[in-house]
Amino acid sequence: MDLRAWADRAVAEIVAWQREFGEFAPHPDAVVPDEEFGPAFAELLDRLRGTYPFHHPRYLGQLIKPPHPAAVVGYLAAMLLNPNNHALDGGPATTGLEREAVDRLAAMLGMPGALGHLTGSGTIANLESLYVARETRPGAAIAHSADAHYTHARMCRLLGVRSVPIPVDAVGRIDVAALDSLLGDQDIGTVVLTAGTTGLGAVDPIHEVLDLRWRHDFRIHVDAACGGFFALIADDAPDGVAAAPFRAIAECDSVVVDPHKHGLQPYGCGAVLFADPAVERYYRHESPWTYFTSAEPHLGEISLECSRSGAAAAALWLTLRVLPPTPDGLGRVLRAGRRAALGWAELLADSTVLSAYQRPELDVLGIVPAAPGMAALDERTQRVLHGGMRAEPGEAVHLAAMEVTAADLARRGHRLRADVPTARVLRSVLLKPEHEHWIRRCHTDLEALVRRAAE
Repeated sequence: MDLRAWADRAVAEIVAWQREFGEFAPHPDAVVPDEEFGPAFAELLDRLRGTYPFHHPRYLGQLIKPPHPAAVVGYLAAMLLNPNNHALDGGPATTGLEREAVDRLAAMLGMPGALGHLTGSGTIANLESLYVARETRPGAAIAHSADAHYTHARMCRLLGVRSVPIPVDAVGRIDVAALDSLLGDQDIGTVVLTAGTTGLGAVDPIHEVLDLRWRHDFRIHVDAACGGFFALIADDAPDGVAAAPFRAIAECDSVVVDPHKHGLQPYGCGAVLFADPAVERYYRHESPWTYFTSAEPHLGEISLECSRSGAAAAALWLTLRVLPPTPDGLGRVLRAGRRAALGWAELLADSTVLSAYQRPELDVLGIVPAAPGMAALDERTQRVLHGGMRAEPGEAVHLAAMEVTAADLARRGHRLRADVPTARVLRSVLLKPEHEHWIRRCHTDLEALVRRAAE
């Protein structure tokens, strides 16, 4: 699609609609002449050149990429109106779009009829889930894996709830046996499981933890901020992902998913879903100056956030309208990234200077430069990381890094001299479908960087 043409149409259509209410002159105090705006805008564009090339397959670092053109156009059109989805009074049209988009996310995760809404981020979505967990089981602790996102321990402190980290297994998933033992010894009200850890893309065995509820009384919250959309390709196919953990989400109490990651949306667009709509009682509050145009529930009445962008809802709605959250729709985009991760793992298996940290479960891949010991590994990772970022654009390879211990490496078959306790390894995220056709080139350039770093 031609982004420029559709963006121009978005502006023209919204301006035409606004004029239906009558022409008026902007207040002179808010008018900025073009000759004054031009230099400021030029400076902005120049400074933005300091951004990493998130748009290009040569960027393989963090979970960042530009939004889909449909999301850009949808966001732009609604942003010109600046609706606020806190209440129907602030976003009558975009509230409807948000509800429809959230219903599609719920259907994708097997939770039709769930209570949910969009949030400004996955962090806020998880905060809401933990808040409901506290209100549902007051006084009980919340357990999560040691490799879960740091937001869970942090938000537990914020909420005044004790959090308990659970050890992980050899590939970074929650240790079910250790969890079972803990549930038998302590008052655990909610267990947080992760469908796609930020560091490794590891997927906790949600289906196995469900079985523990036969013996223990606890709720399950799934943090699928990073991996939730992989439910679309959870079919055990060679280029898919394991089905059982994702199918089990449907039987959990709450789930968080971030459309601003694999859902092709601009920041910030998270989402939270609750299987039991009755939890809305924990959100009840009075706002007599806000909720007055409709007896229908307002989204602000089931949200901890107040003002929220209606433009985010419009962007997501339009994207899901043209790329529906189905295996044959958005699923094809995720499958390409999954094939890229698997393809790179095969290339790494044949490399003499690089190896995969572990087999990727989703589209996150750790990469270990060859080194005799931990100190050398850390130094080479650092040199490769910065060398790839500083290379000429046509040779650049933008990666991220992750700190590991010698024991972490040994559990995965990488035995290095433990001359220092920790070292960094490279980390990549194959978030863009275009990576499928660029991995071999990026791999070759990365090998060259590693050889130079070892000299």
